[in-house]
Amino acid sequence: MKTFRSALLTLLALPLVALAEPPAAKPAVQEDCPHPPPPAEAKPTAGWTLTRGEALKGAPAVKLSELLAKPQTHEGKTVRVEGEVRKACAKKGCWMELAEGAKGAGVRVTFKDYGFFVPLDSAGSSARVEGVVKVTELSEPMAKHYEAEGAIVPRGTDGKPREVQLVATGVELRR
Repeated sequence: MKTFRSALLTLLALPLVALAEPPAAKPAVQEDCPHPPPPAEAKPTAGWTLTRGEALKGAPAVKLSELLAKPQTHEGKTVRVEGEVRKACAKKGCWMELAEGAKGAGVRVTFKDYGFFVPLDSAGSSARVEGVVKVTELSEPMAKHYEAEGAIVPRGTDGKPREVQLVATGVELRR
């Protein structure tokens, strides 16, 4: 009788266990990237146009070369910049770098309040970005974090990492 009850209990319990949902997986914490994980989204294909953040509002256009040559004249102002994405954060898409070539300084684009991100494979895309210009000295750990992800971090004659940043409110990417 005991064997019969065990067999019956097993027959009833197995389907219930199979139907039960697995516990929700906790997101992995990446200690080397200080940003929250981006929302899951479909990966765009070739020929795409992607908009993130707010719609572009028609801020004054500034050439990338002009912004890099005289960033102080634009500091604190909202501008629109167009250029090619040289590099993007490979872990989260929490920043991208607009530049005119493979070497030399570029403009690091971060996203206001980390409210949106770009695809990890954004490098090579054309970008139109609106945001506020900042000229900043990075901490050494943050500079190393960016460099570990392949970014070029310019350093002053004193060796301190300094860069031009654009805190974007809206981004348009095209391939």
